[in-house]
Amino acid sequence: MRATRIIRRAAVALVALAFAFPLYWVVVTAFNTHGGVYSIPPNFVPAFHLGAFTYVLTHTSWLHYMANTVLIAGSTVLLVIGTSAMAGYALAELSFRGSSFLFLMAVGVMMLPTQALLVPQYAVALHLHLLNSYVIQILPFAASTFGVFLFRQFFKSLPREYWEAARLEGVGHLAYIRRVALPLARPAVVTVALLTFITSWNQFQWPLIMTSSHSVQPIEVALAHYMQTFEANWRKLTSAVVLALAPIVMLFLVLQRHIVDGVAGRDSGINK
Repeated sequence: MRATRIIRRAAVALVALAFAFPLYWVVVTAFNTHGGVYSIPPNFVPAFHLGAFTYVLTHTSWLHYMANTVLIAGSTVLLVIGTSAMAGYALAELSFRGSSFLFLMAVGVMMLPTQALLVPQYAVALHLHLLNSYVIQILPFAASTFGVFLFRQFFKSLPREYWEAARLEGVGHLAYIRRVALPLARPAVVTVALLTFITSWNQFQWPLIMTSSHSVQPIEVALAHYMQTFEANWRKLTSAVVLALAPIVMLFLVLQRHIVDGVAGRDSGINK
């Protein structure tokens, strides 16, 4: 048993190393000197030269792209939390005809490939005159099937006595969600918010197709432009990549425990 455990941990460590090394190499390249990037044998220790970072921050529209990304991702998170909480509450607590069917339909949407819907979605955006705007990058992602599913599971775990006590105090459904249900479902809120933020931050295909103006494009599209601008200047390109990844990585490291708790349902249990 001990030998099996050692082999299993070694295999996990190798897989983790295989996934982490490309990211580490990007960091090494970003902090390297111009000559060090092409040195043989390669230097695996970061040299901590900040010239490439300074150039990206001062000679490009990096801060503008970052502001666009923060605006789009932040607005999407707020909308997803609101719509997911209300839909999850309705499916968990309100009795109405077809609720089970609606829940199955919501879960079924998760199985649809997004690429199959791009053409009709582009046609709709074109006819509504939403192309090249912040709205087209936010509104289509204002609802999350995963968020609805997760909130439904948490709300079903809440004792019915909470709602009955709130009703005696004259509290309506919306006030109950805001004052009681959401605070108790904090792991679900954090999980949905973080995963939505990461997904929105990493959007590339959608804004690339729906926008052509640099004034509204997010950071991922900017990285594609930088690949053409910087060409073979790997230090500047990897510096831009590190700057784009840093907020997401730090946010994930701070809140990763809440993600595990929310997905695993440790604080409330998963209910059918």
